[in-house]
Amino acid sequence: MLERAPEYARTVDLDVDVPLIDWKLSERAKRCAGCCEYNHLTEQITITLAWAAYEEYGWAEFTGTIRHELVHAWEFQHFGESTHGTRFLQKVREIDAPRYCRPFTEARLQLVCTNEDCDWHLDRHRVSKSVTHPDDGYRCGRCESHYAVRHIDSGACWQTNDEYERVREWLGKDW
Repeated sequence: MLERAPEYARTVDLDVDVPLIDWKLSERAKRCAGCCEYNHLTEQITITLAWAAYEEYGWAEFTGTIRHELVHAWEFQHFGESTHGTRFLQKVREIDAPRYCRPFTEARLQLVCTNEDCDWHLDRHRVSKSVTHPDDGYRCGRCESHYAVRHIDSGACWQTNDEYERVREWLGKDW
């Protein structure tokens, strides 16, 4: 894929200097199908592509990810910055690139609102402070109630760091 992606990138109708881009492959990425990074000191652009996304999407759909990341590269090369703002969205539409990638792996964890009248939940792929310390000032993204964290495979839930530690120990290698 590391040869095919830049080859394809050169065919996209976008004023990007593709030979100046470094291309990498991630076998660990779980949430983002691609990532475009810019080093402000060296002006080097690196596009990292997720192998798991490529396997899930197939080449035809994955070319959308390449086009999306190329728009970031275009912004970096021409403006020194990139966002998902108006300029980005206009270019994405022009070259028929997706605004966001669809999920390509299943989440291991889920934040779930404890308010029974609220159906808010948020999938998480990795452990973060909002997972390990849910009682540390974090709240539901919709109603501001407290939330619980659920380990999807086991169904185990916790609302404090102490409970998280106990669940983690209880699950052991099944974490």
